[in-house]
Amino acid sequence: MRKLLNTIYVTSDDAWLRKDGANLVVEVGGVERGRVPLHMIEGVVDFGRAGASPAAMAACAESGVTISFLMPNGKFLARVEGSRTGNVRLRRAQFRASEDAGVALGIVRNIVAAKVANQRAVVRRALRDHRAALGETAIALDRVERQLTDVARRTLVATDIATQRGLEGEAAAAYFAVFDALIRVDDPAFRFNGRSRRPPLDRINALLSFLYAMLGHDCRSACEAHGLDPQVGFLHADRPGRASLALDIMEELRPVLADRLALSLINRRQLAASDFIVEAAGGVALTDDARRRVLVAWQERKAETIRHPFLGETIAFGLIAHIQAQLLARHLRGDLDGYPPFVWR
Repeated sequence: MRKLLNTIYVTSDDAWLRKDGANLVVEVGGVERGRVPLHMIEGVVDFGRAGASPAAMAACAESGVTISFLMPNGKFLARVEGSRTGNVRLRRAQFRASEDAGVALGIVRNIVAAKVANQRAVVRRALRDHRAALGETAIALDRVERQLTDVARRTLVATDIATQRGLEGEAAAAYFAVFDALIRVDDPAFRFNGRSRRPPLDRINALLSFLYAMLGHDCRSACEAHGLDPQVGFLHADRPGRASLALDIMEELRPVLADRLALSLINRRQLAASDFIVEAAGGVALTDDARRRVLVAWQERKAETIRHPFLGETIAFGLIAHIQAQLLARHLRGDLDGYPPFVWR
């Protein structure tokens, strides 16, 4: 079983990464703030204007540690990684499968069905735990729960990928239409009126987009770690510069890892309205301090354990993306008849 390694998040603008022997050292203002052996690191996520020495980048690339450079709001800028690994035959099988409508449909069907089921699980958990407090809002949640059940059933009989994409969109629209009802904080600053991106236009969207960026980094790393090409997906069409396969794997995990964490941070009042910056252009972003706290909560969430529904083993949440990438690789090699998606229970 793969070990859950550390991801280093660098949030200070005046931070500097350097190599010292077999260690990665983080300095802030010329003062060493931490050092980690390279073999204990899975990735580095660098926000803002922090930099890294050529020796540090070369050592990370050689050790299979990917450095991702992001804007403070989580928008992707660039990525430094070493030579591609994995069996070229697996990548060829992936390319063939992406162009085979029958094979691709089976993978897409399972991804979409799992995502919808996991969205439904988020709604069901709110109804189970807070039905009395929800009042009349519970009626709307009950209706969406039934709608998501219906969509999940229709994914099992849809016969083309275009229809599957339409069903995924239908489920997302229904789910986010009641997402505001899942927020139990009585503060108008945390009202949610639907998804907005590039830029996020409210605090909930800013938090979701930031967490999705972190999840996307982990999913892309998982694809690469198991020899898959993160650019060639099945649900998401090919597009220059887009890691379509990483986005495919990410879909199943958004409700479980990102959405649930966002709701917990708000409902437990771990984030306040003052933890967000409303920019003059209308966009909203986390403050530096809030971003650090969200990253700590993200790492803690990844360290929690769950029993994987297909493997029957107890694993850390942070390993789910790796397990799913491994299962997809086994399916593409012909070791598994189908791709087993992750369904949260």
